[in-house]
Amino acid sequence: MFVIILIFVIGLAPAIISAVMTVRSDRRAKAAGLHPEDMSSGGLQALLDRDNDLHYVDGLGYMIGDVTCDLNARSPYLRCAVNPGGPCDGCREYAPKVFERQY
Repeated sequence: MFVIILIFVIGLAPAIISAVMTVRSDRRAKAAGLHPEDMSSGGLQALLDRDNDLHYVDGLGYMIGDVTCDLNARSPYLRCAVNPGGPCDGCREYAPKVFERQY
């Protein structure tokens, strides 16, 4: 009987220690004024507010830039490898998508 109890205690010890350390860390963060909600500051919402070139495409999500360009990264954070920060209008590397006809 003692062996079974000892196995349970040894098996649960890492989970209990982890839970205690997590609670301590959360208390310290609250005492220091570091709240994860404040630090993230919106993430994608900040991009939505900042960039008017952001478009929502069904099935793909949010994308920046010209969605008809073949070099588009299809990402809410990066336009393309050639012109990641600049506007797509007048880009000399513009490559229109080629759609193959399906019969």
